[in-house]
Amino acid sequence: MTTATMALTELAEKGADVDVLRQMVQFMAQRLMELDVEGRCGAGYDEKSPERINSRNGYRERTWDTRAGSVELKIPKLRQGSYFPEFLEPRRTAEKALTAVIQEAYVQGISTRSVDELVKALGMSGVSKSQVSRLCGELDERVGAFLSRPIEGDWPYLWIDATYVKTREAGRIVSVAVIVAVGVNTDGQREVLGLKVGHSEAEPFWTEFLRSLNRRGLRGVKLVISDSHEGIKAAVAKVFKATWQRCRVHFMRNALAHAGKTQRRMVSAAIGTVFVQESADAARTQWRSVADQLRGKFPKLGALMDEAECDVLAFMTFPRAHWTQIYSTNPLERLNAEIKRRTNVVGIFPNDASITRLVGAMMLEQNDEWSLNRRYMQLEGLQTLSDTVPTRLSAVAR
Repeated sequence: MTTATMALTELAEKGADVDVLRQMVQFMAQRLMELDVEGRCGAGYDEKSPERINSRNGYRERTWDTRAGSVELKIPKLRQGSYFPEFLEPRRTAEKALTAVIQEAYVQGISTRSVDELVKALGMSGVSKSQVSRLCGELDERVGAFLSRPIEGDWPYLWIDATYVKTREAGRIVSVAVIVAVGVNTDGQREVLGLKVGHSEAEPFWTEFLRSLNRRGLRGVKLVISDSHEGIKAAVAKVFKATWQRCRVHFMRNALAHAGKTQRRMVSAAIGTVFVQESADAARTQWRSVADQLRGKFPKLGALMDEAECDVLAFMTFPRAHWTQIYSTNPLERLNAEIKRRTNVVGIFPNDASITRLVGAMMLEQNDEWSLNRRYMQLEGLQTLSDTVPTRLSAVAR
């Protein structure tokens, strides 16, 4: 009977031993590596064979965190080249970031029962400060490089929005804003351009964020799409020479708040007739007609429509092919929903840096996925929005 078979038989005989699953995972992983290395060497361990093309050079120890618990493995080393099993390849960036956040909370002594359960679910029987430091350092370097990369080219459309998460500060639990900027360039490609964590959405915070994008090279912004937060509006006016688009979806929510529940469907349908018009002039005419119809019964709604007309219809002065993508912050709403889904797993973050680490890793992965997809926006009309005049070579006389 071979050594491997004997070891497997011993494991089977343990029955309901609490550690049997972890030991079986360890056994199978070790055997997979041994078989893999045998194939790479062309011969088994200590076997003399004319077909041998490489030989072993000892082992290096590594802890593998699995759902069955922490498993100690001995990874074979080769005399020529290196060896690392595929099943131990690092997790995706966002998964690493989530692990890092949970570990950090655990090590800093602020773990709750839910964090303890998450640590166990991730297969970590213990977490050391050195493990956390190493993992966080690796992630911070990648996320930092992504969030500080130069922004090249013209970006006529910019979406900005914020969502809120909870963190600990001086022994208290507070809500902080996570703001994200997404842009589309003149090639029709979409990218996450920036991310910042702050304690309020006041104008100075937004202004500094937008200026930081400018310092990295953001230029050619023609339309900024956001909700009607006063801090955003003031910052956009300060930093960009651009038109501001009030998110149509957010506006409809504000408008319907001025109507009774039984009348909201009628109000929504009436305002909706504005957005099916074929031109900006026709839409403005219809807007004023609808506002006048609703004013008698809903005076506050009429006043809101008077105030918001230019901002809600701003998108109609841009190429028609882009209207469905630039009238609202929907592209960011989907991102924010994913941020919420992932951050809810953590619950309460240990600090602002851990928020940037997790959300930044998510944005990095999202950006990579977008880069592999077809262009987000039609090229029709995009070049006309560019500040950069294409270079044309003069004809050469023959």
